[in-house]
Amino acid sequence: MPAEDTPAPPRLLPMWDSTLLAHTGPGRVVPEDYRPLVVRRNGDVLPCLLVDGQVAGVWRAADGGLELTAFRKLGKAAWHGLTEEAEKLSALLADRDPAVYRRHGHWWDKGFPGVESTIVKN
Repeated sequence: MPAEDTPAPPRLLPMWDSTLLAHTGPGRVVPEDYRPLVVRRNGDVLPCLLVDGQVAGVWRAADGGLELTAFRKLGKAAWHGLTEEAEKLSALLADRDPAVYRRHGHWWDKGFPGVESTIVKN
């Protein structure tokens, strides 16, 4: 186990990831302000950006890569780590149907309070 003060690396979590579903304590992984954005009224749990062990935004497959949207301003190190993760995931998904999450696109169409957004191409 790493020391308690060890920073958690940036990660991309998939829809309905157990980390988002099974955490204990409100706000521990999903800040309360972001919960309605991440956990939709119908129970969908969107794919999330995890920075320092907490949800910081959402991601989706889009435009031949991944679209990353942060709900708050992130530092260069966080974006660097998220971009590295997105490049690896894009490579993994390259031979798969690019529209896997198409049916969930309406959540993005409704908008997010995205402060920063980027598309990482594969």
